[in-house]
Amino acid sequence: MTERRKLEFFLLRYVPDAVKGEFVNFGLVMIETPKAGFADVRFTRDWRRLQCLDPQADIEWLQALEGDLRQHVVDVRDCASVMRWLNDSFSNLVQLSESKGCLTDDPTKEIDVVARMYLESPQIGRSHVLSERDKIVLAIQDGFDAAGLSGLIKPFPVARYTGPGDSFKFDSSYVIGNEVKLFHAVSLRARVDSAVMLASRFPRIAELIRGHDKFPLVPSLTAVVDNDLDRKKDEIGFALAMMQESRIRVEEVRRMPAIAEEARRELGV
Repeated sequence: MTERRKLEFFLLRYVPDAVKGEFVNFGLVMIETPKAGFADVRFTRDWRRLQCLDPQADIEWLQALEGDLRQHVVDVRDCASVMRWLNDSFSNLVQLSESKGCLTDDPTKEIDVVARMYLESPQIGRSHVLSERDKIVLAIQDGFDAAGLSGLIKPFPVARYTGPGDSFKFDSSYVIGNEVKLFHAVSLRARVDSAVMLASRFPRIAELIRGHDKFPLVPSLTAVVDNDLDRKKDEIGFALAMMQESRIRVEEVRRMPAIAEEARRELGV
């Protein structure tokens, strides 16, 4: 049996405003421990999330950092030393996550898996223009990331419960005891169709989840919606009322830090 190898990794985060503390992960360093063997770097190839956070970001400078960092990582092959070098080399614009460990028998495959987990953007098509829902999706992800919950928050596909071929999935979820807490981005700015559809489908999906396993999960859903909606508009008021009648909690996207903090406490992180 192949002996599993111990790796240590950390993320590079772009933080344009140190006061707000909002960030986007854009790089990953992974090094085998003890000092030996594997050491490599991965950077995002899709900078849209970072540009959404800071339209004035110098992407060329960040891309150029990858080559220099890879050379330093290969030369040093020590996670703590690389982190010190980075902290000494850059202002608060580039910050580092805490280091984490993992075990694998294939470090090259593992770094690609971890990079996809932390660095890839949602598949939002070829256009560089983010939709209002896409912006809420990113805000949900960044809120949970900022609370240190990146590896604990996952999408929740429903096909297991509703049947093969159902491509719908809730954007984020986590499990506490027998409860699965679901979160889904819903924009009502342009059209309310998605909110009405979610309100129509969720009760049945919840019923199927509750009746699926010997020890079934009990689902609860939070719809994260646009800030400052005009709730006096008939269609918006109707959509919000439908979601609430379907036992869907509705929160504005500005509440994500509080929602993420609640999740952090519940998960004991």
